[in-house]
Amino acid sequence: MGEDDFGHLERLVSELDSHGLHARVVRTQSGRAFVRVINPNATSLAENVTCRAQAAPSPRDWYYWWSWGERMHTAQDPAGAATKVARVLAAVGE
Repeated sequence: MGEDDFGHLERLVSELDSHGLHARVVRTQSGRAFVRVINPNATSLAENVTCRAQAAPSPRDWYYWWSWGERMHTAQDPAGAATKVARVLAAVGE
């Protein structure tokens, strides 16, 4: 994992916090990192977001990825990614 990757994750944490979600960067024993996000109003609503470069054939742009492996949003726009995560983790009535 490169420093770019970690920086993108930290910027996402900051944006998620502004949405009222609890988020932190977690580094695994293997050195990989992800953002653990929890809705404090419904703690069963949680997600792990990773950040990695898009594989070939496209340019090596960085993206945030959902835990199920689907590309979510460009890492150049952490606010937009945070909005998507907040929408997915919103509890009924939020």
